[in-house]
Amino acid sequence: MEIRGGSCRLGLWHVRVWWDGMTVHRVQFATTGLDGPVPELIRKYCGGQNVDLSVLNSIALDYGGIYSQIYRTVQRIPYGRTATYGEIARRVGTAPRVVGQAMAHNPTPIVIPCHRVIGSRTIGGFTPSVEIKETLLALEQKTVNKNTHRRQR
Repeated sequence: MEIRGGSCRLGLWHVRVWWDGMTVHRVQFATTGLDGPVPELIRKYCGGQNVDLSVLNSIALDYGGIYSQIYRTVQRIPYGRTATYGEIARRVGTAPRVVGQAMAHNPTPIVIPCHRVIGSRTIGGFTPSVEIKETLLALEQKTVNKNTHRRQR
């Protein structure tokens, strides 16, 4: 299948996605967009909908080794929730620094939701800007709060 690329908006950023069928090969945040389609689930996510992106395949899961284990564990962090680098490290039997390295090398952020991994004292880093991590966490929290408010009515 041919890999195609496109982008959608996330606030001031463009989310560039290269994918084929249900496999996402790369996700990148940029100040400029790409003409072309983006998987519907990613468009919905960027639009503030609570969708399960784990149904999309990520090439990151094909790496094998400790990074793949870390990515699978991070993929299971629920929408609107976070886990610390230390918690992920304990779950897979490694050091928090290794988790941080894996997050820095994640080729498919959002699909492997590395923004949900935070430090014990700080939010942690995010490429190309920690503001994107803050935006993603705020987007999810807003959606969760809105859905909770609807259920309480």
